Amino acid sequence: MYIYNVTVSIDKDAEIEWLNWMKSEHIPEVIATGCFAHNKILKVITEVDTGATYSLQYFYENENDIVVYRENFAATLQQKHTDKFKDKYVAFRTILLEI
Repeated sequence: MYIYNVTVSIDKDAEIEWLNWMKSEHIPEVIATGCFAHNKILKVITEVDTGATYSLQYFYENENDIVVYRENFAATLQQKHTDKFKDKYVAFRTILLEI
């Protein structure tokens, strides 16, 4: 199983709005692409002075699924996120392989 992990640090003043938007709009749109089997949202509990940090994990089984996602969907979905929360977050993405 592969995991597309998106780690997001969001300003505390935008955290509740961001989390609600992620659950109600963004994550359902990502899952609707058909590239991922399921997802998890995890809150990083290590103290960070700059905001709240979350790990968004999207699970997939075929290596090609992430290629399809990146080529066909990622840019549009990431731009929607940027448009809504510009200058209120920092994000980085990693691909993980479950052993």
